[in-house]
Amino acid sequence: MNIEERRLMTKVVKLYYLEGWTQTEIAKKINKSRPIVSKLLKQAKEKQIVEIYLKDSTVHTVQLERELEQKYNLKEAIVIESAHSGPELIMRKLGVVTARYIEKKLDQINTIGISWGTSVYAVVEAFQYQANKPVHLIPLIGGIGQNYIGYHTNSLLFELAQKLNSTSSYLYAPAVVESEELRNHIVRSKDVKEVLTKGKQVDIAIVGIGNPGIQNTMTEMGYLLEEDQQSLLNAGAIGDINSNFFNKDGELVDHPLNNRTVGVKLEDIKNISEVITIVRGDYKLFPLHVALENNFITTLVIDSDTAEKLLKKYK
Repeated sequence: MNIEERRLMTKVVKLYYLEGWTQTEIAKKINKSRPIVSKLLKQAKEKQIVEIYLKDSTVHTVQLERELEQKYNLKEAIVIESAHSGPELIMRKLGVVTARYIEKKLDQINTIGISWGTSVYAVVEAFQYQANKPVHLIPLIGGIGQNYIGYHTNSLLFELAQKLNSTSSYLYAPAVVESEELRNHIVRSKDVKEVLTKGKQVDIAIVGIGNPGIQNTMTEMGYLLEEDQQSLLNAGAIGDINSNFFNKDGELVDHPLNNRTVGVKLEDIKNISEVITIVRGDYKLFPLHVALENNFITTLVIDSDTAEKLLKKYK
C-alpha cells in the first residue's frame, strides 16, 4: 500500500468512525463509489488501521432490554448506550445494531418488508454486502416521489438488494395519492395488488414510527402539509406506522390520509411475524408506547436515554 492509498483509507476511517459520516456521504466527498468506501473500511480493520472496542455499559443496557421485553411482551429489545453521543451518531448506531441483528437471520428467512423514512434509511445504510442465501425484498408502501428520494421505499429497496445480492419487488406509486378514488384504483391494479399481498406475508418488516405533531419525514417530503398535521391532531392522531395514523387507543383515526395511502395497512402489519422498529427521541415516546401496548411492534431497537424515559413515564 503506497502513501496515497493509506492516506485515503485513513481519511475514510476518520470520517466514518470519528465524525459520523455515512458511506454515501464519504463516497461523494472522495469521488468514489459506495462499494469502494465499504471495501476501504473493511481493509482498514484487516490491516488494524482501525480497531473497534465496545465500551457500552452492558449491565445497564441489558437490564433495560429485559424490562422492555417483560413490560411489552417483546420478542427482542436491543438497547444501545446513548451517553456522550449526538442524535446523528445515535441514529447511526441504532441502524448498525439493527442491520447486524437482521444479518444473523438471513439464512432463516425468505422475505423482508421495507417501509420508508429516516430510521429505515439508517438500517439500510448500515447493512454490509453479503454472500448469504438471497432473500426477496418487498415494499410495504408506495415508493416514488420528487423530494428526499433516498428515503423512499423503492430507493431503499434498490440499495438493500445490491447489498444482499437479492431480488426485489417495487411499488411504482407514491406513498400518498391525491384522492381515495385514485388510491382504490391503484391498489386494484394487478401488479400493485400482488406486491401489497406479498407485503402482508413477509418474514420480517422494518418500519418507523412517526409523530404527526412534530416535523417528520412525511412533512419534509411534502406529503404532509401544515393543515394536514393540524387536522390529524384534531382527529386524535398521535402516531403513525407505515403512514397509518392511529390514536391513543391504537385505532386508525378517521382521516382522509388513511384512505389515500398506497401501502400495507396497520392491521396487516400487526399480523407479520416480526416487525422491527428503531426509535430515538422524546417526541416518539407516546406513539411508541401505544404501538407497543397494541402489539404493532415485536422487536424494538432503542437508545438508553429514550428507553429509560419510556419505562419511567409508562410504569
